[in-house]
Amino acid sequence: MSNKAAVLFRVVAIAEAFSWTGLLIGMFLKYVVELGEGGVPVLGMVHGVLFVLYVVTTLGVARPLGWKFGTVVTALLAAIPPLFTWLFEKWALRRGKLDSPEQLRYGGTGLYVRRGGDAVAGA
Repeated sequence: MSNKAAVLFRVVAIAEAFSWTGLLIGMFLKYVVELGEGGVPVLGMVHGVLFVLYVVTTLGVARPLGWKFGTVVTALLAAIPPLFTWLFEKWALRRGKLDSPEQLRYGGTGLYVRRGGDAVAGA
């Protein structure tokens, strides 16, 4: 379950970051370059849907992944600034936050897993 939860979270986090990027480009074309709508209505709706999906996904995967309250709050706050969901996803992967507690016992899939206080390359 937790492996599927981690994959789902990663996909939604990166999609939300890309939707932010698309919306920012569209807003630049609309308000700075003044090329008309620049796709802002469509990109805004797509980003809004992905934002809500990111929040729901974050709350849904928190328990299977064994996230503490602080990690959940950080993940939710990452949805506010542009591209921070992608940065949070990278941080969570490096820290082993995308592994379930059972996976961490056997090395985990994170890039760096803390063992005995030292950060070492994971499996």
